[in-house]
Amino acid sequence: MSSEHIQGTVADGFESVRAEFAAVAAEEGGDYAAQLVAHVDGERVVDLWTGPEIIGDSLTGVFSSTKGAAHLVVALLVQDGVLDLDERVSHYWPEFGAAGKDRLTLRELLAHRAGVVGADDGFTAEELADDRVIAERLAPQRPYWRPGTAFGYHALVIGALTGEVVRRVTGRSIQEHYEERVRKPFGLDFYLGLPAELEARFLTTQPMLPTPAQLAELQANATGPDSITGIAFNRNHPKAPELWELPNIEVVRKLSPASVGGVASARGLSALYAAAISGPDPLLHPETAAEFAQIHSIGNDLSTRNRNAFGLGFAIVSEDYPTLGQGAFGHSGAAGSQAFADPRSGLAYGYNRRRFAFPGGAAPENARLVRVVHEAVTATRD
Repeated sequence: MSSEHIQGTVADGFESVRAEFAAVAAEEGGDYAAQLVAHVDGERVVDLWTGPEIIGDSLTGVFSSTKGAAHLVVALLVQDGVLDLDERVSHYWPEFGAAGKDRLTLRELLAHRAGVVGADDGFTAEELADDRVIAERLAPQRPYWRPGTAFGYHALVIGALTGEVVRRVTGRSIQEHYEERVRKPFGLDFYLGLPAELEARFLTTQPMLPTPAQLAELQANATGPDSITGIAFNRNHPKAPELWELPNIEVVRKLSPASVGGVASARGLSALYAAAISGPDPLLHPETAAEFAQIHSIGNDLSTRNRNAFGLGFAIVSEDYPTLGQGAFGHSGAAGSQAFADPRSGLAYGYNRRRFAFPGGAAPENARLVRVVHEAVTATRD
């Protein structure tokens, strides 16, 4: 795929980003469809897309990139003094204190240290779509490790757990707070609950197409459905949907579970983080952003069985992309999306692709794209 197949615009000094995006598209080939957007100091400097059916304002499921939007709400409530990071979760939500979880703090919950990565019997698709159902099921759940002693990615449930705290304290859901305080005021193309009138812009997620070598690697590293990994990714339920299918299920798009149910364009992903850190009145005070971006859990992740790093609700993206500054925070999504803010450079980044990438999580091409975007930011500041 040549550069003329790349649609959209870049600001002066960001021509290298267009070239690198074209190189990625050429290597991916086939039906690769993706969007790449970046803001610097709140100004959109990259707005690119390529591939069949997709345009600049196409919407796709962004899986765990949803967690960034959800936990921006939590950060705002902490910033307002409504929530206390060092208060016990059971203070806000008494039922959660069952089975040895009574001493867990909100800070530890946000850092994926609660040990309730799923339910013993798993969840149906309809249950996964409803944060209230997830929270009710997990309140009495015995944790899979002693809370606070280790960490593991609460992939499908963290937004329901933190969301229940928000609901108990404010009487309103994370999704409601997000719509009124974040999405609507900034006009973000990032939805926690896709309106029916926007369904025509939604593109279904396409399944991964691994090569024979990639398939063999996936099979060699497969874990059992009743392992911590299996439970965390809901493979312990006999009728569980495949992960890639989640945003294609209408009730998931409608209810938008705060862990995985968001629908966005790359414009929306990047603009969310631009709103968080940029402009005369950014959503997050610098000290709030710094606290939520501080490393709280790092090392061996009991759920993914990989090295991981988390702040409070956000991933520490500088651990994946070392060119970024200390204090960069964001979240990737299973199909390959990536979105973050780098306060030190003023960069906000959003990438989205339609086909589920191997091996899952942030697509590998993000490493190249993040590097060239950051290099362009640095060069334009010299």
